[in-house]
Amino acid sequence: MRVLVAGWPSFLHGEATAGDVLAMEAVRRGLADAGVACDLVWSPVFRPDGLGLEQADPGRYTHLVFACGPLSGPQIEELHRRYARCVRIAVGVSVLDPDDPAVKGFDTVLARDAPEAVPRPDLAALAATPPAPVVGVVSAPGQAEYGARRRHSGVQRELTAWLAARECARLPLDTRLDPRDWRMFGTAAELESVVRRLDLVVTTRLHGLVLALKNGVPALAVDPVAGGAKVAAQARAWSWPAAVTVRGTATPLLDPAELDRWWEWALSPDGRARACAPPPTDTMVAELLNVLGG
Repeated sequence: MRVLVAGWPSFLHGEATAGDVLAMEAVRRGLADAGVACDLVWSPVFRPDGLGLEQADPGRYTHLVFACGPLSGPQIEELHRRYARCVRIAVGVSVLDPDDPAVKGFDTVLARDAPEAVPRPDLAALAATPPAPVVGVVSAPGQAEYGARRRHSGVQRELTAWLAARECARLPLDTRLDPRDWRMFGTAAELESVVRRLDLVVTTRLHGLVLALKNGVPALAVDPVAGGAKVAAQARAWSWPAAVTVRGTATPLLDPAELDRWWEWALSPDGRARACAPPPTDTMVAELLNVLGG
């Protein structure tokens, strides 16, 4: 027996949701624990290095298992044609119409929900996942005031490409407040409440750095202005070492090895302890009061 496990993340024009992927993994883990050989098949868009349907020779498999999602549409019907010689089983799926050809093509359907059937728990709940650091990403706008020294677009391109390759849960954050838009924070307290729950902040913005350290969260700060400007200056004011300045006109603007090094440090116990240190003291408000007092 050899099983090919498929789902909506297997199709070139399908959709890879976290739930679908976890359901496929739950099936794989269950089969592996039972000593059943299996392969998972992936869309080349989602996992370019994975096994694709074009490479999954129907002659290699005795069974096809389709996990999760709705049983409907031509893509599933094509699976029935391609793997016609396999025993075909659907598990953890939604059945909208029992007479749909996509449904009737399976030898067995173990539905999570179907007309007049008692619903069953979704398979995604069975798959264990390792923890990943939760990383807030706070990006600066173009900041035209820095003129020819601006490297914002290039830094953003390189930094986000580097971040995309990291194993982490990325959370884009904006320090701009707008109570009219439900997607934005309406108050600084709302933003800081999210920041406190992060493991790390990666930022090209001064207040991304400040609000992270204020709330005891390590930051990896990148100053997007050639030669350094206010982000680098603020890192010095806080004696915060995990700050990178762009290379000026050289390309690439950022050194991935340097980013890697500060990433590891910021997520280490040393980085967390340094971020939890008391904020620097300053007399600026007292100086203001002296000025106002004449």
